[in-house]
Amino acid sequence: MKLLYITNGIKGAAGLERVLAIKASYLADVLGYEVHILVLNHHNASLFYEFSSKIILHDISVFGNPYPYLKKYSLGIKNLVNKIQPDIISVCDDGLKGFFVPKLVSKKTVIIYERHVSKIIEIGVDASFFKKAKVSIKFLIMNYLAKSFDKFIVLTEDNISEWNLKNLKVIANPLSFYPKQSALLNNKKVIAVGKQGIQKGFDRLLQSWKIVQQKYPDWELSIYGKYDPKSNLVSLAKQLRIENSVHFFEPVKNVEEKLLESSIFAFSSRFEGFGMVLIEAMACGVPCVSFDCPCGPTSIIKDNEDGFLVANGDTDAFANKLMELIQKDEKRILMGQAAKENVKRYLPETIMPQWDKLFKELIQ
Repeated sequence: MKLLYITNGIKGAAGLERVLAIKASYLADVLGYEVHILVLNHHNASLFYEFSSKIILHDISVFGNPYPYLKKYSLGIKNLVNKIQPDIISVCDDGLKGFFVPKLVSKKTVIIYERHVSKIIEIGVDASFFKKAKVSIKFLIMNYLAKSFDKFIVLTEDNISEWNLKNLKVIANPLSFYPKQSALLNNKKVIAVGKQGIQKGFDRLLQSWKIVQQKYPDWELSIYGKYDPKSNLVSLAKQLRIENSVHFFEPVKNVEEKLLESSIFAFSSRFEGFGMVLIEAMACGVPCVSFDCPCGPTSIIKDNEDGFLVANGDTDAFANKLMELIQKDEKRILMGQAAKENVKRYLPETIMPQWDKLFKELIQ
């Protein structure tokens, strides 16, 4: 079977690239698919994540103001589809332009859409009235165009409520790794992972960490993610007088190793599409403390069994749950064991057959 993924790019260190590397490689290496990926302005750039050598990469150069940009985008997709004649097209572009793909290619081709983020990301937080109005119009366009896809895939049951569609289906992200060993949970280390920015809520995490530090000054917090000077996290850490116990690092490919060295995972996002790093931490046997933000954590974490869910934005409660896991060694260990067991439902050998079944049903 020929499968064409359409996305913006695969060279970055974000969640979409990580998930696509897992899925596309599994389909090519294990299930024998002929997998093509179309990206924009790639220019032979090096990749952060490893993709199967069997995958065929196609690059479209798009530039200029909206009209020539969209013209090149449209023409590039049409030409490639006519050339390779895929059985399935899967659009992994969370921008508006990806919703127009069914209008650009033959109706004979099965086309699905994979939504990797929540709609909330379009609005952000504290948006103005005019931005909310603009985004509302965009949502109406998205929802109208989304009906053109044979299937519209979201990652969690939470995401279903965001779309008024009859073609919805939930398929979660697959795990990127599941190590045989588990974290020993005896290092005085808390870890967080994600790109610096308003979405990941590291400013909230630092507020919570100030409370933790007052009682447990010997514990450390490490945050791994792309640096953003606009976030002012380093300045905030200094302002809160916790700079000696908070460490900021750029993204690392061996995040598995960093998780295995940690004892608690902190997930402070304001909103999410899924929460890939949550299931990765759990796969390493690390218990998680997470804000119960939309969308993802409530579908992944079993509260008080393999982690803690805290009311979104309650930094005091978040700090208290971190301290509970710091205080209670036995609870931390039991939660870590439960996390490693419960997260098996996201193993690729469980998730990817769902994709295989969907693809085959759609082309029959």
